[in-house]
Amino acid sequence: MNRILKSYFYWTYPRGSFHYDVMVTLILLFIFVTPHLWDYGDKPSRAAGPRHPIQVVGDGGHGVIVSVLAEDVQIAPGATTSEVRATLRHAIEPVTGDAVAVEHWETTRDRDGSLVWKIWARR
Repeated sequence: MNRILKSYFYWTYPRGSFHYDVMVTLILLFIFVTPHLWDYGDKPSRAAGPRHPIQVVGDGGHGVIVSVLAEDVQIAPGATTSEVRATLRHAIEPVTGDAVAVEHWETTRDRDGSLVWKIWARR
């Protein structure tokens, strides 16, 4: 029995043998059954993402420039600079992750004439 377990651990059985098939079956069972038995904590994000595509362009090694349509970002009139920064950071999180810092931003128009936020961010 010790020799069989050692052979399983070192995967020494040739392809197509009984023991090889047993090992592959155990691996497949682990892959397909354990997500139903254990909670790994990988849940989809409940945050509503942007309705339009977000464009991300490199900033020459300094960070990224993210372009988001203004209608996807809800900024309250009279918002402070820190509130605008937090809102823009939240808007770009689906593509940049939560470990980015918004350095500065500006509004501009795209080719279609829609208002766009250009956001400079870095990790």
